[in-house]
Amino acid sequence: MKPYPVWVEQIQDKDKADEQDCIVYGVAAKPDGTKVIAATSNFVRVYNAVNGEFIAPLKGHKDAVYCVCYNRDGSRFASGGADKTVIIWTDELVGILKYQHNEAIQSVCYNPVTSHLISCTSIDFGIWSPEQKSVIKHKVSNKITTSSWTKDGQYAALGFYSGQISIRALKGGEERVKIDRPGGAPIWCIAWNPAKTEAVDIMAVADWNQKLSFYQLNGRQVGKDRHLGYDPGCLRWYPGGEYLLIGGSNKEVGLYTKEGIYLTKIVDMGSWAWCVDVFPSQNYIIAGSHDGSIKVTQLNFNTVHGLYKDRYAFRENMTDVIIQNLLQDQKVKIKCRDWVKKVAIYKFRLAVQLPDKIIVYELYSDDVSDMHYRVKDKIMQRFDCNLLVVTAHHILLCKDHRLQAYAFSGAKEREWVLEANIRYIKVIGGPPGKEGLLVGLRSGQVLKIFVDNPFPMLIIKQPQCIRCIDISMGRDKLAIIDETQTCSVYDIKTKKLLFQEPNATSLAWNTHNGDMMCFSSNGYLNIKASNFPVHQRKMQGYVVGFSGSKIFCLQNLTMQAVDVPQSAPMNQYIEKKMFHTAYNVACLGVTNNDWLNLANEALENLNLEVAKNAFTRVRELRYLEFISNIEERKQSKAAETTNNLILADYYAFKGEFQEAAKMYKKSGNEDKAMAMFSDLRQFENAKDFLTSSDPKNIKGLIKRQAEWCKSTNDPGSAIDLFMAASAFTEAIEIAGKQKWPDKLVEIMRQLDKSFVEELRGCALHFKELGKYEFAAESYQKLGELSSLVELYIESHQWQEAFTLCEDHPEFKESVYIPYANFLAENDKFDEAQEAYYIAGKPTEAVKVLEKLTHNAVAERRFDDASYYFWKLSMAYLKLANQAQTRGSEEEVNQYLDKFQDYQHRAEMYYVYQTLHRYTEEPFTSHLPEALFNMARFLLHNLSQEIPYGVSKVSILYALAKQSKNMGAYKMARHAFDKLQQLVIPRRFQQAIDLSSITIRSKPFQDKEELLPMCSKCSTTNPLLNQMGNQCINCQQPFVHSFYAFEVLPLVEFIPENGISDLEAVKLINQDPPTSGGKGWQESNQGDVQTMSFENPNASRYEEGDTFETRLQNWESMTSYQPVEVGPEILKKMPRSEVVVLKWGSPLRYQFYKNLMPDIILDTCDSCNRIFYADDLELQYLQKQACPFCRKSVAQPEAAVAE
Repeated sequence: MKPYPVWVEQIQDKDKADEQDCIVYGVAAKPDGTKVIAATSNFVRVYNAVNGEFIAPLKGHKDAVYCVCYNRDGSRFASGGADKTVIIWTDELVGILKYQHNEAIQSVCYNPVTSHLISCTSIDFGIWSPEQKSVIKHKVSNKITTSSWTKDGQYAALGFYSGQISIRALKGGEERVKIDRPGGAPIWCIAWNPAKTEAVDIMAVADWNQKLSFYQLNGRQVGKDRHLGYDPGCLRWYPGGEYLLIGGSNKEVGLYTKEGIYLTKIVDMGSWAWCVDVFPSQNYIIAGSHDGSIKVTQLNFNTVHGLYKDRYAFRENMTDVIIQNLLQDQKVKIKCRDWVKKVAIYKFRLAVQLPDKIIVYELYSDDVSDMHYRVKDKIMQRFDCNLLVVTAHHILLCKDHRLQAYAFSGAKEREWVLEANIRYIKVIGGPPGKEGLLVGLRSGQVLKIFVDNPFPMLIIKQPQCIRCIDISMGRDKLAIIDETQTCSVYDIKTKKLLFQEPNATSLAWNTHNGDMMCFSSNGYLNIKASNFPVHQRKMQGYVVGFSGSKIFCLQNLTMQAVDVPQSAPMNQYIEKKMFHTAYNVACLGVTNNDWLNLANEALENLNLEVAKNAFTRVRELRYLEFISNIEERKQSKAAETTNNLILADYYAFKGEFQEAAKMYKKSGNEDKAMAMFSDLRQFENAKDFLTSSDPKNIKGLIKRQAEWCKSTNDPGSAIDLFMAASAFTEAIEIAGKQKWPDKLVEIMRQLDKSFVEELRGCALHFKELGKYEFAAESYQKLGELSSLVELYIESHQWQEAFTLCEDHPEFKESVYIPYANFLAENDKFDEAQEAYYIAGKPTEAVKVLEKLTHNAVAERRFDDASYYFWKLSMAYLKLANQAQTRGSEEEVNQYLDKFQDYQHRAEMYYVYQTLHRYTEEPFTSHLPEALFNMARFLLHNLSQEIPYGVSKVSILYALAKQSKNMGAYKMARHAFDKLQQLVIPRRFQQAIDLSSITIRSKPFQDKEELLPMCSKCSTTNPLLNQMGNQCINCQQPFVHSFYAFEVLPLVEFIPENGISDLEAVKLINQDPPTSGGKGWQESNQGDVQTMSFENPNASRYEEGDTFETRLQNWESMTSYQPVEVGPEILKKMPRSEVVVLKWGSPLRYQFYKNLMPDIILDTCDSCNRIFYADDLELQYLQKQACPFCRKSVAQPEAAVAE
């Protein structure tokens, strides 16, 4: 670091003014470094910053100008003075604004971010900006001496003559922090650190108690006060915030660290220094003094550093030493807290020269990666030297032409006086205490000096001054750069000049290879190996070290380790077939591709050792295995192991197949060439080497080609080639995978029945593609009828399957059972049952219906449940018929029991569906009388087990509600009482509770017209019948209409023994007999025909035994017995008054006599349920089917009912 004066302006000499008028109170540099302004007398002086040329005096103030400052972009500057005025000037030196205070202006300062300006006086301060019309002023209690903005422009610090500091906010000028400094000395200088990299804002404060202090924005002091030793007059931070410039009564401007450590004097002012500023973009400093002098000084910061192999030591912030491991990118900092003048490093030693001493450090351990240093010795002497180097036990100082060696104790052990000034010195190693030095002199001499030897040794003498020298790793070559930037390399032993290179600025030998060096020149890095041409690449900076593939480059005071692969030198050695040397160069550092290149070149030249080592570097296991195989073949001395064959294998292994084929042919191994091309799917090339005409070889080659087409996604060609090679299985697999039925048909029709697996494969793929006709053709060609049946079943080609069954009955069961399952899955249950029966599996038909029934009940589809139970009952009736045919009476009884049970359940679910919907839905299509009758019907039938899913609450609730509405109060009361004993859903609870109370206000009886009467015995039955759904007197079961569920006027009768059901039906269907003189009489009188009934008042049954007489002769019995009638009575019965329920065998028909012929009844022939004729006709119109068994109007009678 050395200051250089740029220009000086002495105002007193020019203006002949008295001393008071010559004081320079303030200076400011324009941000772009082109102009300087100074506050002197009542002028603002403007100078050219480059050469100090006086530009103009600005006359606007009427009294002395105390302060000036530029805004952030240099477009404006401000001045203030004793005339209480602040003037804003433009860059064209024109005053554009002026505003007043009530006292003299002590300080002006522009905001570094915004355009605000703060101006301070002894009683107030104001903040102005171009956006406001007036200046906002704030009163203060003491005189303001200085001001400064934080780097973000949000706060301003004000220093007071009373020793206080006030931190004010930009918005409103409110005080945020107040600092009371002890002692009360006037605060003369304040400045905030402008560095944007600092995490917190730091303010430097200098007072007239000769103290320098630092504070944070919150008012907390950082560190301790530092004593200056003089009264400060000015203080300014360097633009980067790393240094401070302070001047005052010591008549100079000094450089300090950011911690306040004094470094050196920058400018000697000769009088009090009142102001100082720094050019933002340059190392220029401007200062003004009490005697009227303005001085501009350039400050150059020299690089203080040292390098030993991969350890680099350099100075930072003037007081710190950084040691950096360039290879591992590790750093350690040593804080010296004083100006570091020189640094030297060697092995495990580090020497640091401070102004008054030299400190020697050593590593804690001998570990090469250790980065921890400790103090070994201190030489407490002040030294003046140009160069400093350190060895194991000595410090060597160079001053002009003298070289001195000092022990770490401070004792001077030896001194060398040389012929010329020393320009370069370097430690080249040696035993501790006997290290050798390379010394370059201005006279062009290069000397070798040993620390323990007083006599220098001349190595080379050049005509030009030495700038840089280095010695090779083997100590046999010396490289020199002289003043003409010529790099010369000498053989030390022979003193012979080996080569020269121009335009060199710095050089370094590779510490790992004695034949390789590098040097920098004009933005290029030059690498030279042996006598080969120089290899260049762009690189800025200076070369200072070369280790392996790392080149250490110093650029802009920063050391960088640049990784430069040694590809070019290695390739140069490869070209000369110097593989061992090329390998050594590659070990310095090359890319993986370079290693592969070296390995391949060595292997191609059969240098197996280098090739093996190079492949090992990049872990190419395949090549290592290949080399190992070659070595084994050589050791076994196999006859076929020739160089040509090895090269052929190498070329094939490498992928150069044409070259490999040529070498195979050259070595007489055409078969290997053919096999290689076949493996590579280069079949056209393989055919050139196909010398054998064996068909197996030809087919094998075609098959390989087909496999290649398959792998390359060319299935069409692959199929054709496989077929040509008679590999039908592979062809079928590809055609099936590609879903190409045409190809499969082509293959299938080329095969005969001996290709069993192939034809089966074709059939399988045809089935997957839905081409069942071709699959059938395949199975027919094989004659596999069972597979053909399975195909028809799988494809649902039932007609073809039935046709096959006609010729081959043994497949009947195999066909009809899947057919029945198919029908059941498609809700065709009737057809499914027929199919099960044909297949001889009636129980399977029943199981299907049972499953459907269970699901319907579980899903609360009670109408479906009713239908399925009815279907089940009819199925069991048919099973009973079959059991009767077989003569199994026990099975007949079991099936009939099932029939009766399922008939009962069908009726229950049929009726409950209506009541369930009535309780769950808001509307119903049934009349209240029908709901009432349905509820009674269910209640009387619940004496047995309650079917699953049927809710007794719903039944009783519907019964109670309809009974109450129809006047059956006794029945309603009974229903409500029963409901109270059950768990009632919450939605019904309130209504049931209320109705249970209100029903008690009604009579305890039912309306007489609601009571049912038995048609057989004319007994009036109660609504609540303890005997169930039968008469309490004659025990005849009531017969209900299966829509309105009213009790029908029907009396059951049976024919006498000996009369079959069919005979009884035949007798009933005969016309009833007529007696003489009675009945209808016809007369013809001309054109008039008349009919009359003779004796209409005569009784119809006055003669003989009739059905009515049988009813009149009825006697009470212990059990119910239908009326038994003979043939005469059957003949007399009108057909319209008889209802016949034709049940299938083994059940007999049921016969009923309608005692009220005016009521027309109708019967469903399928389910044998009786309806009012009008109700059944209405249901047919609405649903097109019977409401119970769902028989369609146009549907023929079910076979099971026959």
